Amino acid sequence: MRTTEEADGFDGEASNTSMISGASSPYQPTTEPVHSRNVLGGIRCDVEYLKSYFGILKVVEVVLSLIAFICIETIMMCSPCGGVYFFEFVSCSAFVVTGVLLLIFSLNLHTKVPHVNWSLTDLVNTAASTFFFFLSSLVLACINHNNGAEIAAVIFGFLVMCVYGLNTFLAVRRWRRGDGCQRVVQTSEYMRARTASRGEMEARPELA
Repeated sequence: MRTTEEADGFDGEASNTSMISGASSPYQPTTEPVHSRNVLGGIRCDVEYLKSYFGILKVVEVVLSLIAFICIETIMMCSPCGGVYFFEFVSCSAFVVTGVLLLIFSLNLHTKVPHVNWSLTDLVNTAASTFFFFLSSLVLACINHNNGAEIAAVIFGFLVMCVYGLNTFLAVRRWRRGDGCQRVVQTSEYMRARTASRGEMEARPELA
């Protein structure tokens, strides 16, 4: 019987010792959830953006740029060919860059890189596309050889230029509105910090 009591006593002491050592151990078990570190886990299609003015304009720009590029690619013979090559480069570049931006905005990938000013990036792209489509379409119209493909490319070039121009106008308004809001936030934060500093000086006059 004593042996059994002693064994029970040893078990109790061992249990208490393990509890004490567990309590004093710096490595405690945690029940905090482990968050997934997959950066691409939050990708989803932003239907609201595709329904907005900017989303619709982006889709129209991509489609019209592609049609203009296809039209200019169907030209088999040209002389001189500088205007044709220039229009081909502009339409292809606009299609690729605008398509990438449409993909970024529609999948919310721009939220993964917040240090990039995406509004300004979109504004630069639309303004540059407006200018170069106007220039390339004008050059192609001046050297037109009454070719059906060239006429179609010129028509779609000026059409997509108008869409890019409208997008540029809306992007400028959005950029100015965002810049103004940022200045208001910075001003309010400065006034809040100044008020807090003034309150601390009044509460502690020895700091004055």
